[in-house]
Amino acid sequence: MTAEIFSFPVRRPTRRLLLALLMGGALLACKHDKAHTSPEERLSRPRLVGRAVLPAATFAPGPPSGARVGTGAVNGIPVPFDRQPVQGFSGVLDNGDGTFLAMTDNGYGALENSADFLPRVYTVRPDFKTREGGGGGMAVEGWFELRDPDRHVAFPITNHSTAERLLTGADFDIESLQRAPDGTFWFGDEFGPFLLHTDATGKLLEPPIPLPDFDNGGELRSPQNKSAPPDQPFRVPASGGFESMAISKDGQRLYPMLEKALVGGEAGTRLIHEFDIPTRRYTGVRHLYPMEARGGFVTDFILFDESHGLVLERDNTQGDLSGFKALYEVKLNGAGQPVTKRLAVDLLRIDDALGLSGAGAPGDVGLGAEFAFPFVTIEAVLFFDSRHVGILNDNNFPFSIGRHKGSGAPDDTEFIRVQLDQELGRL
Repeated sequence: MTAEIFSFPVRRPTRRLLLALLMGGALLACKHDKAHTSPEERLSRPRLVGRAVLPAATFAPGPPSGARVGTGAVNGIPVPFDRQPVQGFSGVLDNGDGTFLAMTDNGYGALENSADFLPRVYTVRPDFKTREGGGGGMAVEGWFELRDPDRHVAFPITNHSTAERLLTGADFDIESLQRAPDGTFWFGDEFGPFLLHTDATGKLLEPPIPLPDFDNGGELRSPQNKSAPPDQPFRVPASGGFESMAISKDGQRLYPMLEKALVGGEAGTRLIHEFDIPTRRYTGVRHLYPMEARGGFVTDFILFDESHGLVLERDNTQGDLSGFKALYEVKLNGAGQPVTKRLAVDLLRIDDALGLSGAGAPGDVGLGAEFAFPFVTIEAVLFFDSRHVGILNDNNFPFSIGRHKGSGAPDDTEFIRVQLDQELGRL
């Protein structure tokens, strides 16, 4: 009885007290969580939250390269090279295990000087410098090369008579890549423009797929297209092919975008074509991308859901903080309609309140409290989540000096992680 009397008056207040304590604790935790995350929730502009750097003079085993770049030195770097430089990242994919696939382009910027450059897809592991630590470096853990041993390419290539038929920067200028659900890769080429389809090791699986001309019949070709007849009229400007290419969320459609306007087309509009992977056919659906007046080049395009994506735009400046480098959120509308877009990141005005970029060397541009990505080519973007994106520059080794303009040293490859001031997906 005593125990029962004792249990009634004591247990009931205890439960109430516990409930009050739990509710109070939850409120305190909520307040603490808001205090902890308030910088993320109330950013006045995008913030640098991670940075990793791969030094410019990073090389991997392979044949000598850069013989047609010149002799002597370029920006203090002796040329040619006795190996393959790890440079020119123009596309990136997240492996989900802390590593990323980073795709190089054709090499040295032109068909004529890149016959000894082997386009590769490198596996890199960034050690991001963040508020919590990190060394800020980037390790190269492996790579694969594009090759055509089954002779799918009909026109002569640099390594035409070899058994492995490694592709070079004089054959194709790959500028974008996507991974299909079956593990194979699709590459967007700028010279053709072509779509290239390889297995997981880089072996070409079928002939390069040309772009139809839906307005006039035939194919849309650039002057660098080696399969075109000499008298073929070209509607794609030189180096104006597929610089960027998204893939649908279900992995069934590709969306390659032309970097430049068609000859005779709207100067301020870029065409996004829809390609159906299962049937290997362009559907004829085209979306219109309106350029900014200060832009000129679209350098990457990805989708993070069925209709929303990210696009990189740039001008042709380097090391100029008054230039134009921007990341836009976009939304695909109906066929033949302009996409909706909004500025997500001004890449020349990123908050570095966490002090991740440091002071750099004398003459470096865009480091410090106001961080900038002042590179002439910024060509790879990643979606991490609705508040975080990753961006890499193509360092054009050994030519570009956007970061090190004061010293004239060639640009490193930088991989940055940016926290956005507005959530993506609400456009």
